[in-house]
Amino acid sequence: MQALYAQLLVGLINGSFYALLSLGLAVIFGMLNIINFAHGALYMMGAFVAYFLLNNDYLSIGYWPALIVAPIVVGIFGMILERTMLQWLTGLDHLYGLLLTFGIALIVQGVFQNYFGSSGLPYAIPDQLKGGMNLGFMFLPIYRGWVVVFSLAVCIATWFLIEKTRLGAYLRAATENPTLVRAFGINVPRMITLTYGLGVGLAALAGVLSAPINQVRPLMGADLIIVVFAVVVIGGMGSIMGSIITGFALGVIEGLTKYFYPEASNTVVFVLMVLVLLVKPTGLTGRAA
Repeated sequence: MQALYAQLLVGLINGSFYALLSLGLAVIFGMLNIINFAHGALYMMGAFVAYFLLNNDYLSIGYWPALIVAPIVVGIFGMILERTMLQWLTGLDHLYGLLLTFGIALIVQGVFQNYFGSSGLPYAIPDQLKGGMNLGFMFLPIYRGWVVVFSLAVCIATWFLIEKTRLGAYLRAATENPTLVRAFGINVPRMITLTYGLGVGLAALAGVLSAPINQVRPLMGADLIIVVFAVVVIGGMGSIMGSIITGFALGVIEGLTKYFYPEASNTVVFVLMVLVLLVKPTGLTGRAA
């Protein structure tokens, strides 16, 4: 039973990263209509920014400030990408955005791999989150429990911001009818840029959370991005709550599969994606265009 509980914990942790990354993808696709294949590279950049901040002789910023600074830095980088490249794809086929962001991902990963190689760089767990708790039925590392709780809190806060606030209503209206929203004096291009920054900032936040667990590697995003896209497709492209629920659920299903039938653990997500698309092509919570 301890092995089962351990795999469930691993599944919840992976589900936390799936949920945060797929949430960022859903925000970008739902608000901007862009399939952002650079998401994995920006997730990796978040981890590297945290690593640089910790190991810089002049800054030496620890884990807690990095949770705020790294997403902001990567979010600004994402906004520059949107202003200089992605804005010209408005109204074009999704394929153009996918190809452009895929090219950006290859460039970013190639640059980091050239300077840092493929091996992982260690990132220490903060002192406040070291150790673990004996729950009786299993030993829970404190940091891993923190990752699950904090990721869930961020996901719910993001959903509330987009679905239940006036700012979120403006964002959704700007994607549906930008001309009408401009008539009310709202700067739609600026809102779109900030939305893209929010989406990639969520990816960077996931990278900071992942750094002490998975180490900091140039290809850490490439290992996750295909699974995350499957999560978004299952939940429904552009569905905020669908991405959150599906991310955590598929992480748990993957963990259970590793316990009961390890050989299928790497493919179970894609099998589920095929089954869901056969029954409901728009995803579990997606709506037909």
